[in-house]
Amino acid sequence: MGVVRTIIFLLPNLMLLLLDPSFSYPLCTNSKAPVVSKTPLEFCQYNGSVCCNSTEVSRLQKQFLAMNISDQSCASLLKSILCARCDPFSAELFTITSTPRPVPLLCNSTVSSTSSQSNQASDNFCSIVWDTCQNVSILNSPFAPSLQGTGSPLNSNFTKLTEIYQSKSVFCNAFGGPSVSGSVCFDGEPVTLNTSAKAPTPPSGICLEKIGNGSYLNMAVHPDGSHRAFFANQMGKIWLATIPTVNSGGKLELDESAPFLDLTDEVYFDTEFGMMGIAFHTDFANNGRFFASFNCDKTKWPDCSGVCACNSNVNCDPSKLSPDNGAQPCQYQSVISEFTANGSAPQSSLAKSTKPTEVRRIFTMGLPFTAHHGGQILFGPTDGYLYFMMGDGGGDGDPYNFSQNKKSLLGKIMRLDVDTPPSAKAINDLGLWGNYSIPKGNPYVEDKELQPEIWAVGFRNPWRCSFDSERPSYFMCADVGQDLYEEVDIVTKGGNYGWRVYEGPYLFTPITSPGGNTSLISINPIFPVMGYNHSEVSKSSQGSASITGGYFYRSNTDPCMYGSYLYGDLYAGAIWAGIENPENSGNFTTTKVPFTCAQDSPIQCSFTPGTSQAALGYIFSFGEDNNKDIFILASSGVYRVVSPSRCNYKCSKENVTSVSSPSPTSSPPSLATRLSNSFSYLVIILFSSMMMFLPCLM
Repeated sequence: MGVVRTIIFLLPNLMLLLLDPSFSYPLCTNSKAPVVSKTPLEFCQYNGSVCCNSTEVSRLQKQFLAMNISDQSCASLLKSILCARCDPFSAELFTITSTPRPVPLLCNSTVSSTSSQSNQASDNFCSIVWDTCQNVSILNSPFAPSLQGTGSPLNSNFTKLTEIYQSKSVFCNAFGGPSVSGSVCFDGEPVTLNTSAKAPTPPSGICLEKIGNGSYLNMAVHPDGSHRAFFANQMGKIWLATIPTVNSGGKLELDESAPFLDLTDEVYFDTEFGMMGIAFHTDFANNGRFFASFNCDKTKWPDCSGVCACNSNVNCDPSKLSPDNGAQPCQYQSVISEFTANGSAPQSSLAKSTKPTEVRRIFTMGLPFTAHHGGQILFGPTDGYLYFMMGDGGGDGDPYNFSQNKKSLLGKIMRLDVDTPPSAKAINDLGLWGNYSIPKGNPYVEDKELQPEIWAVGFRNPWRCSFDSERPSYFMCADVGQDLYEEVDIVTKGGNYGWRVYEGPYLFTPITSPGGNTSLISINPIFPVMGYNHSEVSKSSQGSASITGGYFYRSNTDPCMYGSYLYGDLYAGAIWAGIENPENSGNFTTTKVPFTCAQDSPIQCSFTPGTSQAALGYIFSFGEDNNKDIFILASSGVYRVVSPSRCNYKCSKENVTSVSSPSPTSSPPSLATRLSNSFSYLVIILFSSMMMFLPCLM
């Protein structure tokens, strides 16, 4: 976490240019985000961000020519179908129930009222394909039955659709489908979304109840689906707690004197160090496995010993680094350890405590500086792999450019397989940093320059990431800025999120670069979908800004909050709700939302003097329980988002009688337009003068 720093800055004559105002949250069939092609695509004429490069388009052209289609109208349709692999939504178009398709889902009905796709998709394109091509001979037809689910061309003779399918309805049952909420279909043209729909109304306020007095850094739900959750503090203790039912008046049931696990002897605790993350295996109820991410001091714990992240492989010499805050380079280490609850109770799910005996060391790495080492760990909800968030290692402006160095694990998000023990040969051949295997789909398969652990690059200090419980492809990560901007990113496979070429949407110029620089034209950065400038929150004496990532709100407790992405600032002066419109577009509008505490809160809250705003202290983290209710873990305690009427906030979707509570102060929406992603982004063209800022060291 960060120390309170005062930021003084001068930024006159700042000019922004908005490029390509279109939007889309896209995903390609290889799970990567689309990029802007550096050369025009001649055969598949997609503009802007695409999922194909010139080599892939050439392959599609050869496949098309090999079909030897004599009918020009049918040929035009088949060309568009093949080129749909270049569509920014190709992952959705070519996948159904997690199974790859040889052709995109062809629009086969009117557009649903809940669809985010434009009315163009109302054309019954599947019928058009059948009517046009049913009697046309196609060599190696992508519609051949043996191709369904393979995505590969079939060596066969010429075939007609009528020779394979008995009727149009049979054909369209196999290849057609509607555009409904959360999905798109292919209508012969690049997917476009409906921008005419009225944007959802931002919530009028966030009503909180305080259910605990403890200060925690991490919250992880119990995998058994119960009302229990694990809470961990920065010093190194984990507790198992029972969460009271919403609106019951109950408090968090947690015995501070009886932790589930005590690692305070192993954990090095200081402002920037401690227990940074906990994760419980999805099958914890049966196997008892769980993991802790923490920092240790190798001068105080013999088992705290790993390779220094500053080494010759990344053009860094630790002997040339000066001590940082009194610590030698790589004196402090980042560790992931595995523990077990087996043997603590008849069933692991019944365990209330366990011994601090390390079962397996998963990962150890020495930290060159004393800041920016992230540390959160999460299990992916669909792939079961362990995601590990790591900052750039510290130093003003990432001087060694670790975040862009593909051989460094600093400034990265990693994806590890902790279920498959690696062989000694794999550890040696791949240069692994611990006892884990590499998932087969990691980006290094396509980019041999990457360390195999890396899932995404270009982060300064990712602080609190989450998967949307309704749409797991929305992997949201907040990344702490340096001088100007705090950001929220949608993280995708192999994505480059810009730091230190960019700080959010702004070009960044490092002060020193002993580790070299990355050229602007050498990367395809993915820009933030949400965020805020430091000037929005750093006007008070508390000083610097530092983002804390949150969750998409998926509980029914506050129906007007549903679907909003909540995030805040460490210094607790602001919480934002990000609203996506259209749905699944990646286009967000953010509103700074007022928040207060219910008068009937189980534990009475404090308020900021002269206001009705709850005095939370520092917002360390957000949490989500098995009921999808959202929690704020603050220095002053544990808070839960509750029904808006309890704070007299208006919500037309809530049908209850409001109760007396402090009148919330109104706060006009602060529309922080989504600055950009690979489809729509802002870049700095000119800024004439800027004084140095003191860094935010969360």
